[in-house]
Amino acid sequence: MSFEVFSYESLVHAVSGAAGSVTAMTVFFPLDTARLRLQGVVNVLVTTPLWVVNTRLKLQGSKFRNSDIRTTNYSGILDAFVQIIRDEGVGALWNGTFPSLLLVLNPAIQFMIYEGLKRQLRRGPPRELSSAEVFIIGAVAKAVATSVTYPLQTIQSILRFGQHNLPRDEPKIMSSLRTIKNLLLHRIRKYGMLGLFKGLEAKLLQTVLTAALMFLLYEKIVSCTFTVMGLRKHSKGH
Repeated sequence: MSFEVFSYESLVHAVSGAAGSVTAMTVFFPLDTARLRLQGVVNVLVTTPLWVVNTRLKLQGSKFRNSDIRTTNYSGILDAFVQIIRDEGVGALWNGTFPSLLLVLNPAIQFMIYEGLKRQLRRGPPRELSSAEVFIIGAVAKAVATSVTYPLQTIQSILRFGQHNLPRDEPKIMSSLRTIKNLLLHRIRKYGMLGLFKGLEAKLLQTVLTAALMFLLYEKIVSCTFTVMGLRKHSKGH
């Protein structure tokens, strides 16, 4: 019994199957979005204790100008975990969790600015951006995103360090939006607005160059892939 691949019956089955798949995916896509967000969240919850210990070990032995910062004495990773749990409670391992969740805004801002600048440069006849243009707009996008979200990173570091004495009415487990607001106001009152941006220069040097190189490599790889496949991009926006 012969089977005709391009028969009317095959076309009906193909269209029906495609329509069914599209409909099912459309209906249940919100669940997939929720799943992805629940995962970004799970990652933060799982790794935050490691970042707390990492931050404290890196700052151990540093000389601070602020007298309200207590020094720590950890002999290693396991000892840090033990001392934090013993002296501050298990919840202290998740200090800075809420700012970490809010910092997902950083890449969102970065890519929004990058795509916006790329569209502006591509106005007019379709053309490929030069390496210099990609590098520059990638650097600008990351610089803006880092500068905008840096106060949150400052608060995140303070919470992870956990040795910064705050007013007595502040809870020990710093995770709420109210606490972040109070920390921001406390730091502004004590050090001024610039206190929220201490260390920004070093952070920009690290992240801006990395992001610029990443965007440059990304665009080159995409361009080479389309060239090898014999395809051309016709969209002005991408």
